[in-house]
Amino acid sequence: MSAEDSSNEQRVAIVTGASRGLGRAIANRLAADGHTVVLVARSASGIEAAAEEITAAGGTADACTCDLADDAAVDAMVDGVMERHGRLDILVNNAGITRDGLMLRMSDEDFDLVWATNLRAAFRLCRAAARPMMRGRWGRMINIGSVVGVMGNPGQVNYAAAKAGLIGMTKSICKELGGKGITANVVAPGFVQTDMTDALPEQLVKEAVGRLPLRRLGQPEEIADAVSFLASDRAGYITGHVLAVDGGMLS
Repeated sequence: MSAEDSSNEQRVAIVTGASRGLGRAIANRLAADGHTVVLVARSASGIEAAAEEITAAGGTADACTCDLADDAAVDAMVDGVMERHGRLDILVNNAGITRDGLMLRMSDEDFDLVWATNLRAAFRLCRAAARPMMRGRWGRMINIGSVVGVMGNPGQVNYAAAKAGLIGMTKSICKELGGKGITANVVAPGFVQTDMTDALPEQLVKEAVGRLPLRRLGQPEEIADAVSFLASDRAGYITGHVLAVDGGMLS
């Protein structure tokens, strides 16, 4: 850790959807940066294994189960973090689900569930995290969006709308909380190699990669690098920004 980041050692970060994929990579990186990381997911088994991985590497981690579609559970989770750790400095809203389908066939339930998890839960977490961050006069809210929230995608009306809403919400939060030393930004991944992309047909992946200027999939660690930077003191003058980590997909 560099000298300029030495003051970050005792900061506490919440990472949602931390049991696998992007969330797990982000949690690992923030722990390596010296933060205490609270890993949040709906299932205990995944985050407990992820937390053990962090502690085995010399980091500090706390596993916390929470159904982010449950409003009361979200508030209780943040209260629990404050009780156990006494502070909250960094929030990474990474958890998300998909319920894909063409608009004409999409049910209200599939639309509402994606919004509840991908946007409403992020709003509630940002609202709950704001007070402890305001008391500390320092905070980082980092919402994991998607290039789909900028460009749209057939079959993902619900997901694209939620991710676009996340951008608007983040830009509004940055204006409300900037005077308190709190920044709010979006990291918008493109086509990243995770267990979800591993399950896609090989030809589909090959065609998608062929359209990217960098001609390869992104790696979860590259998304984590962007989050690490935005969570640091070095990004103190960056807020309300959408950082596309997409291999040039939006170019």
